[in-house]
Amino acid sequence: MRNHFRHVEAGQAITLVLGGTGKTGSRVVTRLRELGLPVRVGSRSVDPPFDWADRSTWGPALTDVAAVYVTYYPDLATPGAPEAVGAFADLAVRSGARRLVMLSGRGEPEAEAAEKLLRASGADWTILRAAWFSQNFSENYLLEPVQAGEVVLPAGDVPEPFVDVDDIADVATATLTRDGHSGQIYDLTGPRLLTMADAVAEIGAAAGRTISFVPVPAGDYAAALAAEGVPGEVVELMFYLFTIVLDGRNAHLGDGVQQVLGRPARDFSDYARDTAATGIWTQKGAV
Repeated sequence: MRNHFRHVEAGQAITLVLGGTGKTGSRVVTRLRELGLPVRVGSRSVDPPFDWADRSTWGPALTDVAAVYVTYYPDLATPGAPEAVGAFADLAVRSGARRLVMLSGRGEPEAEAAEKLLRASGADWTILRAAWFSQNFSENYLLEPVQAGEVVLPAGDVPEPFVDVDDIADVATATLTRDGHSGQIYDLTGPRLLTMADAVAEIGAAAGRTISFVPVPAGDYAAALAAEGVPGEVVELMFYLFTIVLDGRNAHLGDGVQQVLGRPARDFSDYARDTAATGIWTQKGAV
C-alpha cells in the first residue's frame, strides 16, 4: 500500500467518494484531503457529476480512480439499488478501481443482496455495516421535530445501538487507505443500546429543555407524511425503515470501530453533549 500511495501522491490516482456531500461522505472527503490524498466528490452537483440514476455519469467519475467509497442514495432499500451497486462495482473494477469500501445496513435483505453483487465484482472489497446514525437527530429528518420539542415516530421499545457518523468516517478512511481490510465485514455500532425514547431523552437533557417522544403506529405515521406532501417513495422508505429495519434484529452491539481503529466507539451521550453545545437544538423557536 505504501508504494500505491506514492503513486497517488504523484496525482495519478484518485479516491472517489460517492455521496461526497452527505453525512458520511463529506466527512470522508475531509479526512482524505487532510491526508493530502487526491479526492473526487461523487455527487450530481459537481463536475464531473455522478448520478446513480444516470449510468452515463459513472464512467467519467471513475476516470483515474483507484478506490471508491460506495454509498447508495437514498437507501439500499430503494427498488433496483442492489442491481445498481453490482453494475457500478463491475464497471469500477473494469475501469481500474480495485479497492471498494461499501457502506451497508445490518442484515436487511436488500443490503445483503447489494453486498453480494459488490463482492462478486472481483474488487478488493470491505463492507461497513452501520447502525442508525446518531446524526439523524441533527443533520436529517429528525432535526426539526427535536427543535420543535416533540418527536413523533413509529418506534416503540425496540433498542438500537446508534453509531456516530464521525466513527463511520474514521473507519471508512482507514479501510480506504490502509492494508489489511480486504474481504472484511465490520459491524459499526455505538457502545450502548437505546430506544428512540431514550435517545430523545438524552438529547433533551443535553440541550437543557424538554423534548417529548410520541410513539405512533407505522400506518398512521406514513399517512401523516403523505398528508404533508412527502413524496410517495420517501414515505415507503420511511415505512420500511421503521417496520423492517427497526424490528429488533439489530438490537445487539458490534465491535467494528474497535477492530479498525483500536479505540471504543463514541457514546451517544458524547454526541448529544457536543451537538447541544452548538445550539442547533435550540433554534427555530425551540423552548
